[in-house]
Amino acid sequence: MMLRHLFKRHVTSTVKYCRFFSSSMVSVPDIDTNYYCCPKNTTEIEKNIKLRKGVGDVHNVLKMYEIINKTPITDTSYTTVKNDLYKELISLPNKTHPSVLEYVDPKVILEINDKRDFQKHVPLEFSEITRRLNLLRTDKLGHTCGHKSYYFLGELAELEEALIKYTVNKLIEENFELVSVPDILPRQVIESCGMAINNDRTQIYSLDPVQHGPDLYLSGTAEMSLAGLLVNSLHSEDMLPLKLAAVSRCYRAETSNIIEERGIYRVHQFTKVEMFVVAKPSQSENMLEYLRTTQQELFEPLGFNMRVLDMPPHELGAPAYRKYDIEAWMPGRNNYGEISSCSNCTDYQSRRLNIQYLYGNNKSYVHTLNGTACAIPRILIALLETHQDPKGKIHIPEVLQQYMNGKKIITKNNLVPELKLTKIKK
Repeated sequence: MMLRHLFKRHVTSTVKYCRFFSSSMVSVPDIDTNYYCCPKNTTEIEKNIKLRKGVGDVHNVLKMYEIINKTPITDTSYTTVKNDLYKELISLPNKTHPSVLEYVDPKVILEINDKRDFQKHVPLEFSEITRRLNLLRTDKLGHTCGHKSYYFLGELAELEEALIKYTVNKLIEENFELVSVPDILPRQVIESCGMAINNDRTQIYSLDPVQHGPDLYLSGTAEMSLAGLLVNSLHSEDMLPLKLAAVSRCYRAETSNIIEERGIYRVHQFTKVEMFVVAKPSQSENMLEYLRTTQQELFEPLGFNMRVLDMPPHELGAPAYRKYDIEAWMPGRNNYGEISSCSNCTDYQSRRLNIQYLYGNNKSYVHTLNGTACAIPRILIALLETHQDPKGKIHIPEVLQQYMNGKKIITKNNLVPELKLTKIKK
């Protein structure tokens, strides 16, 4: 086994006692068979599956487990049976936090900032604001990046960079270690983080296996790259929690015809600042509250109204034990829209990626957590719709002005020509 250290001081302060073993991926995930394969837990697991959108079949798991216990290791069919068992096991969702088991709908636990009173001014929607100020291009992009893509122009592009710098500076103040991550990942990292690949509802873009090699995909979030960084690692107990952050492009193949998700609300690629935490099991519930508080402290100075939601089981996704969403009021749309979430995944990901910590002479799996620090498109929607001026300007929140060379307002972009469509006569 090879011991190597990741970085010198900066990152070293938190991972210098982290050992990385063989760089190859985990061959078989260490799923908790003592729990999932115990008949006494069948009713509890079955109820959890139903609450979590019905993914997985515990009865198939028990059948496979019974077969493998009767199959000698020397039998030629043993490996096939074992693989079949683990295919069933990894399809099961994580456990659900007892506090949210009975939730049918999200529970509002906090509201931040008042909704702006526009008085006689009817607020415009983001797409209309940016059209009038020539700040955004989403039409006729087939020759470059296709459907569900965009160009930010002029001061809107500056505002994007300002948001990134503001967010990263705040996270560094909170002692997050900044990591630059890859956007291309192997299948096992993505699936180990809880994302499905090659099913009817996949959100993952795959690379051409003939041109680029098998099982390579575009990352949907830096959470997956940060988790992949720590594959087969062993952490010193006294260095946890480990707090990492990354700025990356996120690629999502998802589409939506819902009117509330029009424009840049749901797109195929966008920039996001992500938080990722590795913690001891005894720390993870407090760390989830810490991530939520960090998000609130990041968003509150931006001035838009928002509400914090404790999410019900059917909204958690397979890896999450508990999840909070934050929704911002978007006055031009007259609706709330999700701008961030944070989740406690307990040992769901760490068992699949072999991320452990050492306490005394013992080893155990860490808990992993993730949270959105800034998802650019939706934050921009909330900002522009909240801070629009009836005279056609956008007021920049004070905390962002220092990252825009002291600018206080955004006005019409005259440097990049507006898109004008003309008919070409044959």
